[in-house]
Amino acid sequence: MEPLTALLDWSRAQFALTACYHWLFVPLTLGLAVIMGIMETIYVVKGGEVWKRTAQFWMKLFGINFAIGVATGLILEFEFGTNWATYSRYVGDIFGSALAAEGVFAFALESTCLGIVLFGWKKVKPIWHFLATLGVFLGSMCSAIWIVIANSWQQTPAGYVIAGEGLQAKAVITDFWAMVFNPSSVDRIWHVWQGAFLAGIFLVLSVHAW
Repeated sequence: MEPLTALLDWSRAQFALTACYHWLFVPLTLGLAVIMGIMETIYVVKGGEVWKRTAQFWMKLFGINFAIGVATGLILEFEFGTNWATYSRYVGDIFGSALAAEGVFAFALESTCLGIVLFGWKKVKPIWHFLATLGVFLGSMCSAIWIVIANSWQQTPAGYVIAGEGLQAKAVITDFWAMVFNPSSVDRIWHVWQGAFLAGIFLVLSVHAW
């Protein structure tokens, strides 16, 4: 095997392995965000220690899933630069902007509210804890949106031009909203949300059935 071919194969294998591990936990995180939101809503509206204990139980599992998802996601983002450096330089202005938006608008909200959700049961009023749970849910859904936009743009690119020539050429955004609403992004977002909801539902059904 030629050295270049071997490097390409190993880069693909490493990236695929990381992506597989990452994607095991991301749909569960998205789905559990919905489930724990529903459970805490019932607790806030109806009361009852059973619903409180159930919500707390699933919030702990959500926290574990979230931590593993973040750990594998950080490795995955580093691999964009280490495994696919040339590609990252070429489309970094576009691909990187979507990932940055996910961090600023989604991950920051989700992680901040998660601290209140996990450790604030005895420190904040029930309504504030409920709003924090809602923030985790909205942050999770928004996070999925930006990641899917970044992925979809690679499949159906829009709103950009190629600037420069040769090794200096790179993709540059000309229309941000055309990039966001590229031809495949909306459909993919719905598919990801639906798959995540199903994953979360089946996990909860399985555990409670057991």
